[in-house]
Amino acid sequence: MSDGLDSVRYRAFTRRTLVLGGGMAGLFMMLTGRMVQLSVFQRDQYKSLADENRINMQLLAPPRGRIFDRNGVELAGNQLNYRVLMTPEQAEDPHKILDLIAQLTPLSEKQRARILRDIKRAGPFKPILVAEGLSWDDFARINVNIPSLPGVAAVAADIRSYPNGAELGHVLGYVGGVTEKDIQADPQLISLPGFRLGRSGIERFADARLRGQPGAVQLEVDSRGRILRELSRRPGTPGEDLVLTIDQGLQKFTQERLWGESASAVVMDVHTGDVLALVSAPGFDPNNFLTGPSPEVWKALTTDPLKPLLNKVIGGVYPPGSTFKPVTAFAALESQAMTPQDRVYCDGSTRIGRQVFHCWARGGHGSVDMETALKVSCDVYFYECGRRMGIGPIETMARRFGFGQVYGLEVPGQKAGLVPNPDWKLKHRKQKWTEGETFNVSIGQGALQTTPLQLCVMTARIANGGMDVSPRLMRPEHGPGLDTHVTQSALVAAEHMAIIRAGMEAVTGQGGTASRSQLKLDGYEMAGKTGTAQV
Repeated sequence: MSDGLDSVRYRAFTRRTLVLGGGMAGLFMMLTGRMVQLSVFQRDQYKSLADENRINMQLLAPPRGRIFDRNGVELAGNQLNYRVLMTPEQAEDPHKILDLIAQLTPLSEKQRARILRDIKRAGPFKPILVAEGLSWDDFARINVNIPSLPGVAAVAADIRSYPNGAELGHVLGYVGGVTEKDIQADPQLISLPGFRLGRSGIERFADARLRGQPGAVQLEVDSRGRILRELSRRPGTPGEDLVLTIDQGLQKFTQERLWGESASAVVMDVHTGDVLALVSAPGFDPNNFLTGPSPEVWKALTTDPLKPLLNKVIGGVYPPGSTFKPVTAFAALESQAMTPQDRVYCDGSTRIGRQVFHCWARGGHGSVDMETALKVSCDVYFYECGRRMGIGPIETMARRFGFGQVYGLEVPGQKAGLVPNPDWKLKHRKQKWTEGETFNVSIGQGALQTTPLQLCVMTARIANGGMDVSPRLMRPEHGPGLDTHVTQSALVAAEHMAIIRAGMEAVTGQGGTASRSQLKLDGYEMAGKTGTAQV
C-alpha cells in the first residue's frame, strides 16, 4: 500500500515539474524575443527616443511694470529685445560655439571675456547671456544656424524703455542686471538674462512692485541641448503699473530751460505735496544703462564737472543764502524778539566788537521794517534779528519749515543738509558757538546747508498759509500712506504768516529784488525770495 501511494505522489510531482518548467521556458523565450525586437528591429526608434527624452525647465523674466505720469503718459515701458543665450552644459565646446556665433554677429573680446567669466560663475544649466540688442538681420542669422549651435537659443524678450530719455533720468532712475551681491542680500531673487533690478530713482524705490513674478517653460531637448518642442508654459506675472505725480509736459518745459546749465528746479502743488516737475541739470539718459553704458559714456558721466549723475534737487547741499531770510523773520516774530513794526537802520554794515558784517548793499538801505527788509533783502536787519534772539529760535523754526531732515519722497539719495547749533559745533569742531555764526546763519550763510527740495518745501508751506505739506512723487492710490502728506495744524500764527507773505509779494513788486521777474498773469499773484549764496 505504501508503494502505491509513493507512485501516485511521484507522478503528481513530475507533472507539476513539467508544467512549471514549460512555463518558465515559455516566459524566457518571450523575454528573449522582446529583447531581440528592442535591440535589433526597433533599435533606431528607441535610440532616438532616448536622445530626445530630456526635459529642460527654464525661468521666464516677467514684464516689468510700466510707469505713467499723472495724465497717463508712459514714462517707462518695455520694448522687444533680441538676444542670444547659451547653456554651457548643453554646448559641446563653449569656446568653439562663441567662435561660430562671432561669425554671425559681432562679438568683441571684452564680450567674450565677460561670457567666459559668467560661465565659471553660473549655476548648473543656467543660460548665459551672449549678446543682446541684436538687429533683426543678426537675430535671423542666429536662428537659421541654431541646428549647428548646440546649447544656444535666440530669443525675443522685453527690455526696459525710457521714451523721454534724459528728461526724467533723475526721477525714474535706471535698471541693471542681478549681481551675486544682490542674491546674497536677497536669496529670493532670480538671476537670468533679461531680469533687471531698479538701481536708482523710482525704479529702485518701487522695485519690488515693478519687477513682477517669473514664469517658466518646460522644454523637451535632445542630448545636444537642441530644443525639440515646448511641453508646457506658465507665463510670469507682470509687475505693477505705477502712476506718478509728475506732469510730463511741465517736466519737459522745465528741463529745456535748464539744459546746458548746472542747475535744479522743483515744481510742487503747495496743497497736496504732488511734485509736478523735478529737474536736475545736466541729467543722464537711463537708456544708456540698459545693457551697461559704454566706456565712453561712463567716462563722460563720471568726469563731467557739472556732475550729471548727481540729483542736485535732493542730493546737492548748498548754503541757501537770502532765500532763508523768511525763516529768520518767522523765528524773530514767534520768539517776540522783533515786531513787524520794529525798524533797524542799515548804513551798509554792523559790528560785533571789531568784526564788521557787511550788507550786500554797501551803501545801506536806511531805516527798514520787516516787510521792507524782506523786499530789499537787507542783511543788516536780519543780523539784528539774530543778535536779539540767538541761534535757538532760528534752529527751531528752520526744522519746522523742513530743513535739516529728509522726507518720505520716493527717490533714494536724499540729503538732510545741516542746521548748525552750539552742540553740533562742539561735537564736530571742538569749539564754542559765537555770535558771528548766528549772524551768518541769519542770512542763510555759515555752516547752514540745505537742498533745493527743502527750499521748495519751505516756500510751499508759506504759500499754503502755514500747512505742514511734504513732497511726494507717487499718487496716493499707488503708494502706502501717501495720502497723509498735509498736516492741518498751522506752523506759525496767522498774523505772522500774513507779514511774511506780504514781504515776499513785495519782493516781486516795484523796487523789490525780483521786480524784473514779475509775470503779469490774470488771476494770479506772484511772490518769492531771491538769494545769492557764497559757495
